[in-house]
Amino acid sequence: MAVASISVSETPLVLYTLRRADDALILGHRLSEWCGHAPMLEEDMALANMALDLLGQARELFSYAAKVEGQGNDEDKFAYLRDVRQYRNLLLLEQPNGDFAHTLVRQFFYSAFADLYWRAMMQSSDATLAAIAAKSEKESAYHLRHSSEWMLRLGDGTAESQRRAQAATDDLWAFTGEMFTVDDGERGLIEAGIAVDPATLQARWQQTVSNIVGEATLVLPKSGWMQQGGRSGRHSEHLGHLLSELQSMQRTFPGATW
Repeated sequence: MAVASISVSETPLVLYTLRRADDALILGHRLSEWCGHAPMLEEDMALANMALDLLGQARELFSYAAKVEGQGNDEDKFAYLRDVRQYRNLLLLEQPNGDFAHTLVRQFFYSAFADLYWRAMMQSSDATLAAIAAKSEKESAYHLRHSSEWMLRLGDGTAESQRRAQAATDDLWAFTGEMFTVDDGERGLIEAGIAVDPATLQARWQQTVSNIVGEATLVLPKSGWMQQGGRSGRHSEHLGHLLSELQSMQRTFPGATW
């Protein structure tokens, strides 16, 4: 018998922590889909290792959210037993892998933000979030370096790789604005010194992205229109398909152990 979804007490701190945990979980799952399919063995291992980094971040954040919530949930329940509308990840991260260029552009856009975000979160007045940030920043710095190098190879490589990298940049650009939005609950955490205001990171993110994209002989879209919805639980059709795979074992055999 399939198990029912859990309920979550979404206080501002719980919701804030779950949003970051969902980012890591969903992007980690997307990267794991490349295992055995990357263009070369070395990159197969690199993508798998980045997926494991993100899974580790998700576990720590889910565990902390469970502790703050105090309702008997744990990391597994948060990962496997929520409905699609209860997930609060960025829309960018649930987008399908597409080709290799699409995956690396998505990774680059997010890693350029995550590196700045985790570095700033090391100053959080919440000791647990600050500790998670200190570990995560080291990982995000590598993710940014790795994806930046691939942006340069693809953009300034062959005509075909440049075309694919530009197409991915054009396709994913409209999802980047959501990284810098906040709601009223998150604004309160920012004022309390617990959270980071992402708007303060946007200029540096834009500069990093512009520098790498320019060096890669690519062009950023000029449109300022941005997709939103993931942070409030309104997702693309892609997340439902992802969760059906991610949750299938736990939903079908609840509580199963190895």
